[in-house]
Parts: sequence; C-alpha cells; structure tokens
Amino acid sequence: QVQLVESGGGSVQPGGSLRLACVVSGASGITFTLHAWGWYRQAPGKERELVAQITGGGGTNYPDSVKGRFTISRDNGKNTLYLQMNNLKPEDTAKYYCTDFYGSWGLGTEVTVSS
Repeated sequence: QVQLVESGGGSVQPGGSLRLACVVSGASGITFTLHAWGWYRQAPGKERELVAQITGGGGTNYPDSVKGRFTISRDNGKNTLYLQMNNLKPEDTAKYYCTDFYGSWGLGTEVTVSS
C-alpha cells in the first residue's frame, strides 16, 4: 500500500516562497517513475482543489490560479514529489496534500500566507 508523507509547510509573507515535499513509500521505483502524482489544497470552508499534476511522462498541469507561480517536480531516485511555490498570496493559504490519484493521500501540510 502506498503511503505519502508531506512536509515543508509553514507561515510566510505575501510574495514569499515555500517548497513542499511528499515522500512516497510502498511504491516500487518503476511505479513511482511511471505514475501520475498530484498536489491538492483545501482551505477552510472550501472544497479540495487540484493545484498541480505531473504525469508518468513528466508532463505537468496547473490551474490558472497558480500557473506561473507553482512548479511540480519529482526526484525518482528518492521517490519524492515536490511543489515549489513562489510569489505566494494570502489566497494560497490552505492545507496541501499529495495523492496518487488512486485514493492514497497524505495527512497534509499547512501553508499560511499572511502579512
């Protein structure tokens, strides 16, 4: 069974940056490399929304709300997924989760953007 553990959240001022990490265990190296992975976020009182996806082939997708500011990547040697977040805005405040799109989720990491 795949397990995911997120880290890297914190509190930053608007315009700041954070890099989130998601360590994946229980997946073989080949499975991690060829699989699609994603980052979602959920703000208080709002539905969970997809903020970044990376396909097995390395293609990436982002919603307009984060495009140009967020970058998803992965380190296949470390079975780790990353989310680089730049020029953070107060509306980016949320709990961020990684997923394998097959029902496995981490417990999330909190991001707060405030002056």
